[in-house]
Amino acid sequence: MSDKKVIKRDGRVVDFDQQRIEKAIRKSMLSIGKADEDKLRKVMKGVQKAIDAIYSEDKTPSVEQIQDIVELELMKQDLFNVAKSYILYRKERERIRDEKRAILKKEYLDEVDKAFSTNALRLLATRYLLKDANGNFTEGPKQLLQRVAALVVIPDILHDDLIFDRDAKQTRKESEAFDPSSMKDQIGLRGPNGEFAFVWNEHHLERMRVLYEELNELGQAKISWSEFWQRIVSGEFDRYLRAYNEYYQSMVQKKFMPNSPTLFNAGAKLGQLSACFVLDIEDNIESIMKAAKDAAVIFKSGGGIGINYSKLRPAGEAVLTTSGVASGPVSFMKIIDVVTDVVKQGGKRRGANMGILNVDHPDIERFISCKSGGGQFQNFNISVMLTDKFWDCYDRNEPLPLMNPRTGQVWDKTNARKLIDIISKFAWETGDPGVVLFDNINRRNTLKDCLGPIWSTNPCGEEPLYPYESCNLGSIDLHAFVETEGEKVRFDWEELAKTILIALRFLDNVLDINKFPLPEIEEHTKATRKVGLGVMGLANTLFALGMPYNSEESFYFMNRVAEFLTYWSMWESANLSKERGAFPLYAKSSYPMGEFPAEGYYHRDEWTQDWDKLAGKIKVDGIRNAEMSTIAPTGSISMILDTSAGIEPQFALVYEKRVTAGTFFYTDGELERQLKESGLYSEMVLKQISDNGGSLQGLEGIPDKMREVYQTALDIPWWDHVRAQSCFARWVAAATSKTINMPSWAKQEDVLYSYLFAHKLGIKGITIYREGSLPTQVLVTPSSRKGQYYTLVKNRTLEVMIQLLGITPSQSGTASKPQPTTKILTEAGNKGNHNNSIFDKCPSCGSSRLVFESGCKCCLDCGWSYCPVA
Repeated sequence: MSDKKVIKRDGRVVDFDQQRIEKAIRKSMLSIGKADEDKLRKVMKGVQKAIDAIYSEDKTPSVEQIQDIVELELMKQDLFNVAKSYILYRKERERIRDEKRAILKKEYLDEVDKAFSTNALRLLATRYLLKDANGNFTEGPKQLLQRVAALVVIPDILHDDLIFDRDAKQTRKESEAFDPSSMKDQIGLRGPNGEFAFVWNEHHLERMRVLYEELNELGQAKISWSEFWQRIVSGEFDRYLRAYNEYYQSMVQKKFMPNSPTLFNAGAKLGQLSACFVLDIEDNIESIMKAAKDAAVIFKSGGGIGINYSKLRPAGEAVLTTSGVASGPVSFMKIIDVVTDVVKQGGKRRGANMGILNVDHPDIERFISCKSGGGQFQNFNISVMLTDKFWDCYDRNEPLPLMNPRTGQVWDKTNARKLIDIISKFAWETGDPGVVLFDNINRRNTLKDCLGPIWSTNPCGEEPLYPYESCNLGSIDLHAFVETEGEKVRFDWEELAKTILIALRFLDNVLDINKFPLPEIEEHTKATRKVGLGVMGLANTLFALGMPYNSEESFYFMNRVAEFLTYWSMWESANLSKERGAFPLYAKSSYPMGEFPAEGYYHRDEWTQDWDKLAGKIKVDGIRNAEMSTIAPTGSISMILDTSAGIEPQFALVYEKRVTAGTFFYTDGELERQLKESGLYSEMVLKQISDNGGSLQGLEGIPDKMREVYQTALDIPWWDHVRAQSCFARWVAAATSKTINMPSWAKQEDVLYSYLFAHKLGIKGITIYREGSLPTQVLVTPSSRKGQYYTLVKNRTLEVMIQLLGITPSQSGTASKPQPTTKILTEAGNKGNHNNSIFDKCPSCGSSRLVFESGCKCCLDCGWSYCPVA
């Protein structure tokens, strides 16, 4: 029946696909817990016979006719409950189609509209799709993804051997006039039928011309602009349609998605594609005001910034030029905070900041407490940089000298253990500060010898960067590589490797066609060419594979995924280096000496990939990117792909979602599938889970295995959160963004222990969020209500923690001495002080359903996230 056709609802005639019918019937059977393959075959036989009868009369059936035939055949086979389910399924599909059309304001849906959920389309329509001056859409989701892919393929064309000279031995060509607007929407890449698969707009063409001129200035352009353009027009580069399709399909098939600024701005006027930036501030007013100006430009372009304020002199020191007194770093943070408030990111949202202060700065205690009480610095994540000297003082129980950064003299001294207790106290009460671990950041920093150590990170901590560096990010959905055949479930590592290669090339290309907000940022970024390829969908993947998040099996899987990600992204980076050249600082880095940026590389017994082969390849070919892997927050882009965020567990498996059309239950897709297969799916069960804070723990009628596998963030002990983060931290080149969730009854010492554990495990930075410490978290979970529903899966985490620290979580005692108790759960305690927040409600949709994931506030209803990465 492969040559048969069917008439779609919009009048199009397409190939008939009987597998779609079979899939719909199987779903209907599963929904009532009766998946009977024999019955399914009988139904399909009857359906095929009836459809063939229509074709025999030289007629082409419509979709509605085929669905009517299916309903009738189900009833003929006495499958009345299945028929009822199928009818309801039909109605639901019709409702979804109507809702999608309303969201997109379209009469007919295309294949991309159909591929994405209503939640995803609502988010895309609200924040990502381009609009005209009157607020009308000028594109749909398909055109958005085409716009992005059309830009990303341009560097592939310009690095073709016909144009590009890797050895830079070409004479500079004379500049030629070119008006991008005169050729907009007229030229693109053609498919086999000779028609354009897409056309470039004036913003695409402007970036194409800029990249050509850059290559020309470097002596890498073999031909003139007019010669190049003539080859474009003649179709000589149409073969790059394959590369375009790889980028486009990776997004349409929901395998990969770049960070939000790329979706916002690729092929658009703003043209700024990166999310993460780090700025510098010297101890003078000119530098401070320049930083404020640079921050405003970055916020306007859609990015977020990190600044280490430790170069600023402490409050109270005399200022000789004015006979005044210095106000200290915290006061100057207020300038950036005000700038953040008044400058919207790319017209989309408020900016985000990371404020860092070194632990030995005289104003450190003022910094630690700066977000408590009055709602200050709500545009900031703040973190304390814990240095090697701090840990020496901590271990020896010696005073920590506090140094005046201007003079280098000791300003004061403090007790290191007391200081980390203060940090723990405020983090327990308010969620801030986090800690950044200087030694772990710089241990495998391949640029340390030529650029010195790194002192700053981006707003969410997953990108330690030098001043005026930026990083463009993207994430792969692991759940897209889970394959189910009947009851067999497997993870497709081969397909994941292919996607990593495509995604790495995608991100490297973004560096070449990015419209950077400042010249200094372009210079420093292109000197190291850092990109950040990460993953999302981990929780959903583990659900599908039947692995509890904190099982040894899951920890092994996490390690393997992280290693796999870095290995294959480095492999492709070496391929690109062979084609296009290594990053400019490669020769001054420690790569030529055989050093790698991933800690796991130095532990041969943990390898599952052939790292010796990769090392040999890099020795010959070099590497294109100083860093290539990271774990970023993915709040919004994971919502677009209907997958779990980053490497986080699901915060809630079911929650009540309120939209203008009404209220419904948002259910994790894997849980919904298993509930249906088990015959447990019903509105009553969903309500029970939602009322239980989205957790299965403590609910009657839920199978034990399902409870064990389907854990939420607060069902998992905090020490297992730390260990999960360490699995990725061991292998990724940059760093990892993750929230270490703690229940409301956790003690302050649990926060302290988490810092010590993270430091020993090699994590580069850690963020704690204790449930209930801020008013924005609205789900009440069993673990917070009763203090007894930690899912204690048998694993080695506590054993590892005892070995490394000599301590276990307990109600009393200090972190400085091993405790005799082996008590696991911290007993219930009082909640801390609430921190007033300007983000008590979502600034995008007004919802109060804000939760913390990957160190960021995220809205469960619309996908808004405080972090620019997401």
